[in-house]
Formats: sequence, structure tokens, C-alpha cells
Amino acid sequence: MLCTGCDSESSDDSDTGYVQFYHGSTNAPAIYLTIDEDLDDDDDDEVEVTYTAVEYGVATSAKSLGDTDYFYELAWQDEDSDDRDDLEVITEGQISIEEDEIKFIVLSDDVTAPKTQVYNIEVIDDDNDDDEDLFNFRVLNLHPISSGIDIYISKSDETFNEASLIGQYSLDELSDNQKLEQDQYIFYITATGSETVLFQSDEIDYAYSSQYVMVVRQNTSTSASTFALDRVSTSRTIEYLDTNSPTQLRVYNAIVEHDLLENYTSQIDVYLNGYDEQAEIDGLVTGDMSQTLTQEKGDYSVDLTISSSEERILKNHLLTLPVGANKTVFFYLKEDNVDHDNDGDVDEDGDGLVDEIEISINSLVINNNESDSLYDHNIALVNLVDHDDFNTIKFYFVRSDETIESATNSLSVSYAASNSLNLLNNTYQVYAVAKQESSDVILSSFELILDESSTEQFVIIETDDESPTGFSIELINQNED
Repeated sequence: MLCTGCDSESSDDSDTGYVQFYHGSTNAPAIYLTIDEDLDDDDDDEVEVTYTAVEYGVATSAKSLGDTDYFYELAWQDEDSDDRDDLEVITEGQISIEEDEIKFIVLSDDVTAPKTQVYNIEVIDDDNDDDEDLFNFRVLNLHPISSGIDIYISKSDETFNEASLIGQYSLDELSDNQKLEQDQYIFYITATGSETVLFQSDEIDYAYSSQYVMVVRQNTSTSASTFALDRVSTSRTIEYLDTNSPTQLRVYNAIVEHDLLENYTSQIDVYLNGYDEQAEIDGLVTGDMSQTLTQEKGDYSVDLTISSSEERILKNHLLTLPVGANKTVFFYLKEDNVDHDNDGDVDEDGDGLVDEIEISINSLVINNNESDSLYDHNIALVNLVDHDDFNTIKFYFVRSDETIESATNSLSVSYAASNSLNLLNNTYQVYAVAKQESSDVILSSFELILDESSTEQFVIIETDDESPTGFSIELINQNED
């Protein structure tokens, strides 16, 4: 939390209420909430606080404030600094904090024409809730389906046939509070007046006498269901996707030819749940990304064969795809020096060469980022360079007024690992640099242009014997067009 003046609790001993912000704008970057008691006064006695930014589908925790009037700003970070004065304000307004009430601020719609609404939510402190094992919840509908929605609820051991209708909700409607017994429940969403289930949650555990806002919103992933459900408490947000949504999977072949893979000619076939007559992916060439596979959620056994043969180079490799997963699996070859007697000496004959090596086929599994943000984009860096002289590569994203030394954006990635960062729209010269003894060596470089039409990207660095430097970088969309 960034704070100027005083903390967010209260400026005096007056009674307190709360403010909480929920980010519901599908194409907005992370949003900051600023609360300011007096725009024209910077006295230390006045409240001026900027809270940590939250991403789409996430709420801040409820922040306590003295019961008076405040200005609020919603803004995103369009420069390196996250100081309030450097943020880009997209909307602002005023709220009146009242005792034992939450001002629930919601940003929704397109970030270029955003909609902001403030809801009043009573803080519930009912002794009977503890005595009778009850919890409290409201429903907020932010999904733009034209018909509105009906929400049903059942116990976790029941189906939609046993579910009860708890309400009908139009766009932007916040329901009255309801109480239910603490238990595990399943939520179902239909269009108003319909009994066709458009969304079914996994079981949701309500084990405490807390209060929640159940937010229905758009699911921005490529999942079959366009709905997502967020359980917002005063301290955290938990996302629930449609339990029947299929998963999505892509595969990247980074397996290079090797003397110990005599029959391998840079193509693999991929089998899920055992080797059988039909590969799910066939003829995947080294350096290529497969098309997207749609699979049911679950645990899968992955086998790889050399294309057009029965020779398996990977057997029974576990891959777990939970509800709504969107993953990419990178398969690569790793060399290991053999030390039969475990004495640390892999050159027993002293000829300066490793006596024996062995190879293995391994995988790196990455969750694809599905953000729709217009103003910044996720870049996932993947290091597939197995080198004796270095294990880590540092990527520098250099803007026109920077050098590698002064670059604000940089990130290190170890071998067979991934790391990611979000970059603001701009033009970057990207350098992949390794440390060899006392020297910094540029392995590869390229220009990266990010604008409002850009997508989330993989930046993959690999060994490349045909490149002048011995290394090359490939840029691939994290999600298939």
C-alpha cells in the first residue's frame, strides 16, 4: 500500500466505515484506488492513500475509514512510477463513508468508456449467525447477457434438479442480503426464465459466519462458458469457473536431434492417456507450436513417440488439467553427465572430456495468460538453453531513451524455467544476456512493438547452430488466434 499523509484507518477517533474496490473492466490493466479527504489540502491530518492495484476479477480488501466525505480516483500505471501523481486517472468521484457500511466501488465495461458504480453494503454483525451457523451473501450481476440471469443453488451432494432459485438479476443489480446455513454449495446460472444451465460452479465451502458478495462477470478466457463467479469477502477474492468447462492445451517441440536419439528426425507425435492408434498431435516439428487441443478436465498420461514410428521417447508423463485450464507444455531434451561412482569426477581418464552422458526428455508446463488489457501485455520468458558456462539468462527490455545498463524492465530466467512480466505499450529493443566468467555476452536480440492490438507473448530462447551467435529467440502468441 502506498500512503501519503496518514494510514487508511481513520484520521481521528470517530466511528468508522469501509471502502472496497472491485475491478470488473475486462480490458483494463491493474487498477489503483486512491482515497483523498481533501484534494486541496496536503496536511498530515488528512487522509490520502493509494492502495495496491488489483487485476480484472479481483477486489481489494475492505479498508476502514473515518465516517466523513472522501474523493476517490481509479487509475492505472502508464509510467514506471506508481506514485499517485504519475498514475493515469480514468474515473473519479466522491463517497460518503458511514458507520458500519461498506462503500463497494465497481469499475466495469470497456476501459475506454468505463462505468463506475458505488454500492452501499451494510456490515453485518449478527450474534445469531454464530449461534445458528449461518453466513451472509449478496449477488452482484456484472455479466452483460441481455436477458438477465437466474441463479440457483444446491447442496454439494445435489444436482440442478434439486436446486432452489435464489433470485433473478439484471445487469449491475446488487441483491439484498440473504442468509444460509454454513455448508458446501453449488451455484447454477441460467438466462432469466430458462432452465438451461449456462454455468455450474464447483462446490463452494462456506464454513464461517462471514459476509460475501458473489459477483457474476464475464469469463475472458477461451473457455466454453462466458461466465465466471467471484466470491468476494472483506479480505480476499476467489474465482470459480464453470466446472464443466473443457481445458485447452498446446505443445511446443523443443527436442533437438542427438546422437543418443538415433532415429529422431525433429518430429514427434503426442498421445494423451496412453499410446494408441491415433495421436492427439502428430508430426510436430522442432521449433513449432501445436494447434490448441480441447480436453476435458482431469489427469492425463502423456507419451511421446518419434513420428511415424512406435519408438517412445517419453512414457506415462503426468499432466494435470484443472477446470478451465489453458496451458502450454514445452518438451525439451536435457543432457546429464554420468558419474557412476558418485565421486564428482565425470572425467575419470583425465582426457579433458566427459566420459559418458545420458539424455532425458523433460517438460515445462506454463499457464497461458488470457488478459485482454489494452494498455499492457504479459510477456512470458522461456529459457531452453542448456549451456556449460551459464545457467541463467537475463532479458533486458530497452526503450528508446535507455541502454541495457539503465533499462527499467529486466528479468532473469534459469534454464528449463519460465518467468513473466507485464510491459506497457511501447517499442522495446530486447536483449538476452548471459554472464560468462567476467563478461556479459549478448546471446540474441530483437525489436518488440507493443500496442493496443498486441497479444500476450512467449519469448523462447534456444540453442541454434545456424545462428551467428549460436542462439535464437522465437516470439509466439500465448493463445492461438
